[in-house]
Amino acid sequence: MVHKGMMTVAALLLSTAAFGQATTPAPSPAAAIVADASAPKGRLPDAAVPKAYRLDFTILPEAERFSGHGEIDVTLKRATTRLYLHGRDLSVSKVVARVGGAVVPATFTQVDATGTARLDFARAVPAGAATLVFDYTGRFGNDAAGLYHVKVADRWYSWTQFESIDARAAFPSFDETGFKQPFTITVTTHPGMTVVSNSPETGVTKVAGGMEKHGFAPTKPLPTYLVAIDTGPFVRQAGTIAPTPERSWAMPYGGVATVPQGDKLAYVMAETPRIVGLLERYFGEAFPFPKLDQIGSPIMPGAMENAGADTYGDGIIFLDRNATTSDKKEFGMVVSHELAHQWFGDLVSPEWWSDLWLNESFANWMGYRIANEWRPELGIGVGALAEGFAAMNTDALEVGRPIHQPITENSQIDGAFDNITYGKGGQVVAMIAAYLGDDKFKEGVRLHLRRHAYGNATSEQFFQSIADAAHDPKVLASLTSFVDQQGVPVVDVRRAGGKLTATQARYAFIGSTPAPLTWTIPFCVRVDATKQCSLLDKKTTTLSAPAGRVVMPNVGGTGYYRFDLAPADWQALIAASATLPAGEAVATTDSLWASFRAGRAPASWLVAQARAMAGNSDPAASVDPGVRIAGLRARGLIAPSSLPAYRSLMASIYTPQLTKLGFDPSVGAYRSEDPRRQELRHRLVALVADEANDSATRATLKAAATRYLSGDANALDPGFLFSALTVLAQDGGLPVAKMLVERGLSSEDATLRSSALTAAGSSGRADVARYLLALDDPRMRSSDRLRLIFGVVGTVETRDLGTEWVLANYERLIAGANGVFITTRLPSAFASQCGADRAASIDAKVGPTIRAANVGLLAYQRTLETIRLCGALRDAKAGEIAAAVSSAGR
Repeated sequence: MVHKGMMTVAALLLSTAAFGQATTPAPSPAAAIVADASAPKGRLPDAAVPKAYRLDFTILPEAERFSGHGEIDVTLKRATTRLYLHGRDLSVSKVVARVGGAVVPATFTQVDATGTARLDFARAVPAGAATLVFDYTGRFGNDAAGLYHVKVADRWYSWTQFESIDARAAFPSFDETGFKQPFTITVTTHPGMTVVSNSPETGVTKVAGGMEKHGFAPTKPLPTYLVAIDTGPFVRQAGTIAPTPERSWAMPYGGVATVPQGDKLAYVMAETPRIVGLLERYFGEAFPFPKLDQIGSPIMPGAMENAGADTYGDGIIFLDRNATTSDKKEFGMVVSHELAHQWFGDLVSPEWWSDLWLNESFANWMGYRIANEWRPELGIGVGALAEGFAAMNTDALEVGRPIHQPITENSQIDGAFDNITYGKGGQVVAMIAAYLGDDKFKEGVRLHLRRHAYGNATSEQFFQSIADAAHDPKVLASLTSFVDQQGVPVVDVRRAGGKLTATQARYAFIGSTPAPLTWTIPFCVRVDATKQCSLLDKKTTTLSAPAGRVVMPNVGGTGYYRFDLAPADWQALIAASATLPAGEAVATTDSLWASFRAGRAPASWLVAQARAMAGNSDPAASVDPGVRIAGLRARGLIAPSSLPAYRSLMASIYTPQLTKLGFDPSVGAYRSEDPRRQELRHRLVALVADEANDSATRATLKAAATRYLSGDANALDPGFLFSALTVLAQDGGLPVAKMLVERGLSSEDATLRSSALTAAGSSGRADVARYLLALDDPRMRSSDRLRLIFGVVGTVETRDLGTEWVLANYERLIAGANGVFITTRLPSAFASQCGADRAASIDAKVGPTIRAANVGLLAYQRTLETIRLCGALRDAKAGEIAAAVSSAGR
């Protein structure tokens, strides 16, 4: 699974139960759940092992409920009258155990909110083989969790999203990663519907009531979370992926879309085979399942690697000829990530959720790696490093967790889907791969897959495969030092007398005092063109220092560590910013800002580096310092009195860059241009229009947006759409915001819908914010509502108004919420606040609720610490920031 950017994810997290629209109400806990003090809170007891599932659903997507008949073949280790398994919010009308020719009735009781359930048998069921048989109904969800449905245009569709523990909301099950077994699935639905599941369809038969039953071949062994069942009037385009050296047969595959997206399948159909081929070449073996479907969903906030049936947000895979460089980069990375999971996660699955990090960390690294091979001209690979450095700000907090975290309770599982797993884990994998060399690391991965194909594996087994292939036991020490402990190392590098001294310590922000730690760090340093690498396994290590001007202590940017330098070496590195390779440029910016936030580097260096880095050829590296400076404004660290100087500073750095590139917002104006140059222009326009507040750029955007909204589809390139609509909303006030909401809710175009609604939420106007927070429209999906809310909260001018609204409505917002995309990230709504007083106020209002629910607690504690640390930075550096901005902005 991969999440979209944190702001986007945050905008898709809440339950629609808080709002006056058609929703899936939460069951009454008193009626549906009977507490059982003996029930497991995490892993089930080992009393039963599932061997096979047969699931027969009736799915009418427009209905409120679906029905199912499920049969689970199990092996009972001992005779029993009681058995724990999973089922959440299901109405079970009948359950029996079949043992040979005998039938033993049972009752089904849900015993906790996470979906643990208990079967009580009328008499003891003997040890050995048995079949558990269930008849039940369940309620469709409206969010991307469980079996959910969405009305698109005038027709209903349903999808499934079962990771992490939401399969239990669709059928009674042993809903754990460690159980892998085949599934045989049938679905009865309206005639003419398309049904997609994990395995090839075996046929469609007419049944009673004019309905049709779709049958599917038994799957390969799968855990419950990888099962997929999608039903509706989909458009499905079929194709085949030609044989490769690793696969002797032509593999069937398809693109699956709702009707409004049905004309946008060409890109995913054309590009999927190339990515599959690259992955087969890397893993050295064929795609592990008999077919592949690439499926779109309008409310999926990311993507999911269901075996043979990957699901994506519509905007990720349904691209047209005007798609931006950023769109294509996201497509390549996310599709490569999800398809990499078909081997690493689906073929070999984690033994338990404690090993989830290995699934996602490896797929994150592989997604960027394969995508970079797929389209090297797009510069996709540097995104992995940027994600890793962003994770360091979370990892450096005192409140946190290691990548490899013991998970003992169901309530902890969704918290593992964070940027420590994806960003830190991905960069640790990249660091070890770079240290070992591609061939050795690849052989370790292949060995791991061969050893555990169609089974499960632990982190320790993966480590052993890598070490066995590399013939280097030290790699285990390095891996475990990063995987099994929290925190970010900072390596202080000093030159003297032909020697280079590297001293490691645990990084700490101003206002933070984390406990000291040490790591075994794969450290690579470059002095001008001369590179050397070493494992830093002591606090201080001395290396030879070749003569040279520029010291780069993180060659390629692949190391998961920050660095610090003597002032003269910092100045030389800053001066070289424009010439640094993309990865090293991103690493330099991160480490410089880390030095500033630790109380060492002065604010004036940040401005100097922004000016120097603006000339870097990589689009992300070029604007990264400016985006970080803009973040100071968003957090309130640039006072209103300094705002004119701030605008002048941003204009002096980025407006000349945009002028040099040229700016025509119309569709196709730069189609033949280098894609990175196109991307740079899109990034620059956002900074120049919003942060520099450049009147000419804003006027150009407004004029283009007006023509676009009046029907001129060629007036506005998609890469400028959000910036243009935001300028329109900022200047147009409430009438424009209402118009944008109407345009967004009336459209099934993923880019227009999300851009229009988020732009309305980002107007910065209090009257607009109040209107949006009170808005009630039956066309609004949960994701739409939340784009508006997080637009308000994420805009500095309406931040406090929106935050107070979330605080006042917090309990309603989390009522009935389930799924990995939901409550564990809701606390990010408060993250733009600053100061210990604000943290205390927030905690007083919602802390007791969050602690009592014990869901999203770690994310909440991190948010509180972030708010406090912002206050510490403000107290220590506000004057210095103001002076640097004022001096540079003249």
